[in-house]
Amino acid sequence: MKQRLSAIRARMDAAAAACGRNPETVRLVAVTKTVPMPRIQQAISAGAAIVGENYIQEAREKFNAFPLLDVSWHFIGHLQSNKAKYAVRIFDLIHSVDSLKLAEALDKAAGNAGKRQDILLQVNVSGETRKSGVSMEEAPELVRSVAALPHLRVRGLMTMPPFFDTPESARPFFRALRELATRIDQAALPNVRMHELSMGMSGDYEVAIQEGATLVRIGTAIFGARR
Repeated sequence: MKQRLSAIRARMDAAAAACGRNPETVRLVAVTKTVPMPRIQQAISAGAAIVGENYIQEAREKFNAFPLLDVSWHFIGHLQSNKAKYAVRIFDLIHSVDSLKLAEALDKAAGNAGKRQDILLQVNVSGETRKSGVSMEEAPELVRSVAALPHLRVRGLMTMPPFFDTPESARPFFRALRELATRIDQAALPNVRMHELSMGMSGDYEVAIQEGATLVRIGTAIFGARR
């Protein structure tokens, strides 16, 4: 586990350095969907500082079993509005806000919890109908609407490009998200800062880093193929 994480970190650092970025600006999210808790603990002991969960129920069980783990919890899967209160209780950052309805539910839950919830807006850059996310065209207006909610802070954007056999093919989608973030940041909206770009997974994270990723979501390269 330690060797795998070290190898991934070395590749991340090299990708950042190759394009003139400080490697410390890129963080690894260890994707722990279906991974048993002992394996997650091994990864944390080996240096993983952020765990990314896709399912609320699974995350609740893990969080409740090990609430004192020295790790940051991120939610990276599709989130239903009726699960907002659970997400707010567990997660430091929610990557996958894709509608005003969900944002309003999170805002209400965060207000009830006395919390300012950090979120990312998920953008469907490719326009694939099977993927979640607001469209590129509608994203700026959604940001403006969410900016008015008092208990949320928009910290950036997230996307999932189409699957390609060659990582280079994903580059235009990563670049499009970065350019969208730049346009949104220039609007200087309250409660909105485009500090984070969550993009890149096990097969394409180096290209994502070259295009500005600050959070790369890696599961298979750490834990192996899911069973």
